[in-house]
This record gives sequence, structure tokens and C-alpha cells, in this order.
Amino acid sequence: MKKLLLNIINWKLGLVARHTLKKHNPKIIGITGSVGKTSTKNAIYAVLRRSGANVRMGGGNLNNETGLPLAILDNYKTPGGLWFLSKALWRGFFALLSPKSRINYPEVLILEYAADHPGDLDYLIKIARPDVAVVTAIGEIPVHSEFYSSTDEVVKEKTKLVKAVEEGGVVILNADDERVLGMKGMTRARVRTLGFSSKADLRISDFKNVLVGGSPMGVLFSLKLDRAVARVSLRGVVGKTHAWACTAGVAVGLVSGLTLDESVGALKEYVATEGRGKIIDGINGAVIIDETYNASPDSTRVALETLRSLRAKRKVAVLGDMLELGKRSEKAHREIGSLAAQSTDILITVGVSAKLIAKEAQKNGLNKGKIFSFESSPDAAVQLRKIISQGDVILIKGSQSIRMEKIVKEVMLRPAEAKSLLARQYGKWLRD
Repeated sequence: MKKLLLNIINWKLGLVARHTLKKHNPKIIGITGSVGKTSTKNAIYAVLRRSGANVRMGGGNLNNETGLPLAILDNYKTPGGLWFLSKALWRGFFALLSPKSRINYPEVLILEYAADHPGDLDYLIKIARPDVAVVTAIGEIPVHSEFYSSTDEVVKEKTKLVKAVEEGGVVILNADDERVLGMKGMTRARVRTLGFSSKADLRISDFKNVLVGGSPMGVLFSLKLDRAVARVSLRGVVGKTHAWACTAGVAVGLVSGLTLDESVGALKEYVATEGRGKIIDGINGAVIIDETYNASPDSTRVALETLRSLRAKRKVAVLGDMLELGKRSEKAHREIGSLAAQSTDILITVGVSAKLIAKEAQKNGLNKGKIFSFESSPDAAVQLRKIISQGDVILIKGSQSIRMEKIVKEVMLRPAEAKSLLARQYGKWLRD
């Protein structure tokens, strides 16, 4: 019964959202991909605010059949239960009828489009067809691919957003992902590319993670567009993920009429989302790289490569299960284990599938005495507290249902700041 009611409310939310867009006709920036959507959304928001337009981005993770309509109807941050959704539906309906609502509605909407199942994007595109589409990355083994027969099927689904952009619109593609770059010929729209690749129109170069006193403090990189070059500095985050996200933000700024310098300057307002490569002070003088929002093989690989590139007294990786990978799960976890052996001094794993990471790391040369495996995040946190010491850099990453943020909370220097710094510090997540 509850599922039936949810389906009815979702259908009505979608209907009201479509009519809301028809009434206000905002420019829609649509983002899809298997990793980096929310960081990219944040970067685009920071840049477009520089243009002076009234801009709104979908809150949190509002990117599915329930979340996307909510993001269209109002500035909601998180979804809720049936009562919350019913109230949102009525509020949206009355706003649709009100002549005053036109005054405050945004000129630009930045929306995420998720595709956990084949056909998901068809439904979302019917609600909101983008004027600009951004595709982040897909990778060899995409997250949320459990219900797809192959990676090619995931690519086919994501390509729908590219095809949905009409002539006169713009498609922005990550040139570092060959699967994404292959979408270039799938649209009538103007195409712009970005990335570290020499094939990219907007090229990232001279990237480095910045260390101060031996601790990671941020990232630096250059952006090259034709003969123009601009330097980007981001504080409080590490990893190439933020370079890709912010470069996408600059790319959208450029096609929206801003200059390269204006777009790059606007990145001073970029705010990384909780659990996505944020640097947090740890107990005993350690530094935490908080990657606890979610995990895919690609994002975990990038996170481990970041850890490997840093100088530290000891490098500790705390890695949880990567879920929703279907038949690709074993291969993915073993590959991460092999990489972990090259990137860490101590490895802690959390969850059943993550035990394969531990086994493969040992097989590839990591000392057995430096590997610990646990069933739950609280148990792993106990072990981490025992070993953490001055000069350690600790990467903590896993799929959201493994609740790796619980580990961060146990070893962060100022746990009172958890609500503002960590992922999932609200509602049901705090009760679980």
C-alpha cells in the first residue's frame, strides 16, 4: 500500500513539476554520470552565481523520480516520507496557481539526473529536458550498475541526456573517459570537452595536491583554453575529482557568457559536499580525507591514487564495501585491493565484499599484520582509534549504506562539528 501511494505521489509531483517548468521556462543545466555529479553541481552553481542570474541547484541528492520534481518545485535539501511529499505536492500545486510565484522562481535550474535502472532517464527527461547537459564520468565498472547487463548499457542510458539537448543547446563531456567522449557524435547540440586529455577543449594541467607542513591543504591546477591560461586554487579538499568538477563549472560559465577569468574567480565560492574528499583534522595529530558519501570502483581508485601521491608518516586506508555493482562486484573489489597494496601502509576494510580488498592487498605484498577486516563501521572505528598517530593521513571511503561517516566521527578532532562537516547527519540516518 505504501509503495502504491508513493508511486501515485511521484506521478503527481512529476506532473506539477512539468507544468511549473512550462510556466517559468528556466534554463536547465542537467548533470549525469556515475561519479562526481553533486560536486559538479556545486561548482556550476558557484560559477553561474557570478553571472548575476537567479540560480538554484537541486539540494542534496535529489536526482531520481522523487527528488528531481522536488528540486524543481522548491529549494528542498532532502526528501522525506509520504507526509512530507504530500505537503510538497500541495505547495507546488498552489504555487503553480499563484501569480506571485513567478517573481521569485529561478532563471537557471541545475539538476542531477540519476539512472539506477534502465529507463530512468526517459522519465526524468520527460519532466525536465535540459538546455545544457554535462556528463561527468562512467568508468569501466559504474556505481549503481546492478540492474544493467553491461557497462555499455549504462552508457546507453546516460547518452539519453545528451540526445535530449536540442540544437542550439550545449553538451559538455569529460574527455578523460573514452565512453563519455564517445557521446560526442550523439547530439545535434554544440559540444565542448574538458579534462586532462590533450583532446579536451578546456584542458587541466599542472595538477598537484598541496601540502603544508606535511598535511594536505588543497589542490592547485591550471586551465587552458586556446592560448588563455588561468590558475585554480581550492582549499580544504584533495583529489582530481574536484578538478574535474570545477572545470565543468568553468565550462558551463564559458558557454553562459562569462570569461575564463570570471569563471575561475567564481570558484572561490565553491563548497565541496560532505563526504567528498574533504580534509578534516583527526585525533592525535592525524589528517582525515573524508570520502564517505559513496564509493564506486572509479572514485575509490582516484581516492587511492590521491593517497599514494601524498607524503605522510603513514598512509592508512579504511575501505568499505562498494555496493550495487552486481556481477562485477568481485572483480572490482579485487582490483581495488591490488591498488591498495601500492597506496597504503595500513589497510582496514569494512563489510563482506571488502574482505576481498584485504585478501588481494595481502596477495600483492601488503603485510598481513597491517591488514584488519571488520563487519561494521563501529568495530572498524575502535581499531582505527587504537592505531592512529601523529603524521598519519587517513582515507575513509565506502558505499553510503556501510555508514563510513561513523568512523570519521569517532576519530575527528572536533566531533561537535560533525553535523556541519559529515554526510548523513539528519533524520533516519542518525537513528540507524
